[in-house]
Amino acid sequence: MRTQVGIVGAGPAGLLLSQLLRLAGIDSMVLERRSRDYVEHRIRAGVLEDGTVKTLERAGVAARLHREALRHDGFTLAMDDGEFRVDLAALTERSIYVYGQTELTRDLIDAHEAAGLLPLFEVEDVQLHDVAGTRPSISFRQNGTEQRLICDFIAGCDGFHGVSRTAIPEHVMKVDEKSLPFEWLGMLADVPPCHHELIYANHQRGFVLASMRSATRSRYYIQVAADEDVADWSDARFWDEVATRLGPNVAPYVVRGPALEKSIAPLRSFVAEPMQYGRLFLAGDAAHIVPPTGAKGLNLAAHDALLLADALIERYRDQSDAALESYSARALTRVRNAENFSWWFTRAMHRLDDEPHSRERQRAELAHLRNSHEAQLALAENYLGLTKEHPV
Repeated sequence: MRTQVGIVGAGPAGLLLSQLLRLAGIDSMVLERRSRDYVEHRIRAGVLEDGTVKTLERAGVAARLHREALRHDGFTLAMDDGEFRVDLAALTERSIYVYGQTELTRDLIDAHEAAGLLPLFEVEDVQLHDVAGTRPSISFRQNGTEQRLICDFIAGCDGFHGVSRTAIPEHVMKVDEKSLPFEWLGMLADVPPCHHELIYANHQRGFVLASMRSATRSRYYIQVAADEDVADWSDARFWDEVATRLGPNVAPYVVRGPALEKSIAPLRSFVAEPMQYGRLFLAGDAAHIVPPTGAKGLNLAAHDALLLADALIERYRDQSDAALESYSARALTRVRNAENFSWWFTRAMHRLDDEPHSRERQRAELAHLRNSHEAQLALAENYLGLTKEHPV
């Protein structure tokens, strides 16, 4: 088998990259170890930056998003029963869009199916070969048959546990990793949201996020200890804790219902550098993970896909390797900005320890945010991913 770009992983990064390449007339093939049903139904993030939406528009997969997504012009920060709204639209003339990663993945797969280029699902024993040479390839097994895909380039978009990153020699790879001593317990339920925009609340019992996936489906997260067992959290206990942490101004609007999904996610960061080696390029969670506070993971994956697509288009159109050679440096600039913001936002909104001075520092920081236009502008620009390298 032969293609121009072999893509490992049918998550948002891999599917978006393949779609952008197809529209530019560049052949690619996507390999995925999971089934199509699994990929289309796994629960993930749901907040899209304005720049990500523009990328999806360019990829021709934003029609349903524009019909169904919820546009948010701001969000609320709360602490100790005091709250204030950050007006993103007034500060930046930009908005965020709530549209589940599950829906985005389906849109991308549907676009591939319409073009007759569905990913190869349920492939096994994926291995990368000769990534530092001139004839890289991917070997795999599907339906018991051993196959090999010859490529010009390989894009590793197969997540943190995928095989792509391990194809880069250890002496080349630098890893920066850190974990926090608490986690997020999340629950998805088919109930109306308690508020029309997101609420991030810092309560003395711990952080809570009131979010949503649609006008009828809510997503809530609460901070729990790192050794917490999801089995210990009944629906009733979870709802009680959400109401307590959101406080008396919001609790009456929390609609309770049975959980569709309940899980615990660790809070950690991981950055692998460089994001390229020879003819192998990493994108998305294969190269970096950020704390979920601030919703940067999916948006970083989309940005990686856009950068890599443009670099490959330049390579085939102009026979220039300049953009490919600078891909890692340019992608990591955005990643580092997002890491710094996510860590700041996490420290500002979570219960860090039992020391009174920790909460006093947080209280002072949020008071400064509330009263400073400049501080809110910096927060809004970071939340929306607006940087010199990515101004839109």
